[in-house]
This record gives sequence, structure tokens and C-alpha cells, in this order.
Amino acid sequence: MAKIALITVGKTTQKYVEEAVNEYLKRLKFYVPFELIVIPELKDTKNIPVPLQKEKEGELILKKIEDNDDVILLDEKGREFTSTDFSAFVEKRLLAGKRIVFVIGGPFGFSPDIYARANAKISLSQMTFSHQIIRIIFAEQLYRAFTILKGENYHHE
Repeated sequence: MAKIALITVGKTTQKYVEEAVNEYLKRLKFYVPFELIVIPELKDTKNIPVPLQKEKEGELILKKIEDNDDVILLDEKGREFTSTDFSAFVEKRLLAGKRIVFVIGGPFGFSPDIYARANAKISLSQMTFSHQIIRIIFAEQLYRAFTILKGENYHHE
């Protein structure tokens, strides 16, 4: 069975974010093996230029990605979906049998190495969200995708 992982940069600092994400992750486990991987935030970033921060975060992210993984970046320049279309996107990738790894970057986005490794980029909105809040939005949308695939009464059109 395929698995899904979500890689994020930095611990959640807001209790409400952690509680909401955990609620959806608990629900997701009924549908698919799911792993949340948190990359530690870099220290003393005030003294590190942004491109170097992205490079260092990228190195840490790449250590958590396996050669055969299907890597999908949550990126503002990515493809947008309706919830129903996103569920079909997830289903197609699950059928390939690889581990699907979604990645939420740090506050400044991704390094060129991460973009090079990605198999796809998706955007959850044209609006910008904090990298903490996007965790809740993504977890809910992934849960919604599985309820759509199972024909359950969660999503309404």
C-alpha cells in the first residue's frame, strides 16, 4: 500500500495549529499510512542570507526524501485544483505505489535543489499563508480528498 508523508520546516509554535493538524492526521490514518516529518528550523537566521537559508533547509529536506519518492511541493507557483480534482490527483499518484511526499517549505520557500527534485508543484491558493497555517489547510484538504474517494458525506458540491 502506498504511503503519504508531509515534510514541514520548523515546529508548530501555535497550540491551535498543532491541535488542528493532529485532528486531521488522526482522521487520515483511517485511509492511508501517514507520516509527518518536521525539519528543525535553522538557528541564528538573522545572520544567514535568504538564499543560504533555503539551501540549508533544502539539504535537510533532501535527507528525508528517498530516491523512489513522488515529491510534490506546496508552492505558490504550482497547479491549482478543486477539491474533487485534487482527490483524483492523489488517487492517481497512490495507484503508482510510491510514497507520496508533500513538502511545505520554510518562510522563504524552496532551494533550487528542491525544485529540481520535485515531481510536481501544487498551490492551495493564490493567496499567501504562513507556513504554519498552510499545514492545517493541507491536512484538511488531504482528508477531504480521501472522503471524496470513498464517497463519504463530508464534501458537498
